Amino acid sequence: MAKKLQELKTMNKATPDTPHGADLDPLSIALEVMQVEAEGLAALQASFGPGHASGMGDGFRGAIGLIQQAKGRVVVTGMGKSGHIARKIAATLASTGEPASFVHPGEASHGDLGMIHPSDVVIALSNSGETPELRDILAYCGRFNISLIAITGGAQSSLAKAADSLLLVPPADEACAITRAPTTSTTLALIIGDALAVTLLRLKGFGANDFRNFHPGGKLGAGLRRVSELMHGPEKVPLIGEKEKVSAAVDKISQGGFGCVGVVD
Repeated sequence: MAKKLQELKTMNKATPDTPHGADLDPLSIALEVMQVEAEGLAALQASFGPGHASGMGDGFRGAIGLIQQAKGRVVVTGMGKSGHIARKIAATLASTGEPASFVHPGEASHGDLGMIHPSDVVIALSNSGETPELRDILAYCGRFNISLIAITGGAQSSLAKAADSLLLVPPADEACAITRAPTTSTTLALIIGDALAVTLLRLKGFGANDFRNFHPGGKLGAGLRRVSELMHGPEKVPLIGEKEKVSAAVDKISQGGFGCVGVVD
């Protein structure tokens, strides 16, 4: 399978000079995208290994420690596609027992910095690490000594240098070489966010019953509901003895409100 994917990748390899449309197989392109992103994930996994030059292992442990020590919330921020990933990370953290929220960096410069308290910890996402809209948040964190975790591919970037804990995304090809639209890089940032959330919930012993408190809706919530929440207890179920008269059974049905009566021995 891996050999076939490589053949497809080579056959359909897009470059900035590749013409659009003609002679390209949609399925092959889709498989190429998956292959490119899988290679990025493999590089990310390798970066967590002990002694890796990126220091990702130490950075990840440091990030977990900062979040655990924070007395406030986890504030996640990012611009553009990184902002969409940041919103998802904040939502995942919140649903797994870690109070979290998203702050838009553009709005932060116009008053929303007040949403960030000195007791919070900030996770900032930027692939380049030089996103202009993040500058005021970085300065604010430095001014009020707010812990800052960076998820970035820019090892020497302003974001990386300002961070208390650096989660360095390894170099990886974007899925589209023609435009270099954020694809692999945002996938890797999302995976790092998921890894943070799952690690934190397991360390705190957060279980299914806890998750149910934050997620009562949808199929997930329905699957976690207790029988006692769906079924009526014996004190509410209309029951009648088998030797009672039919007239008594009719009265019991009327009183019970269930449209039926249970006959018991």
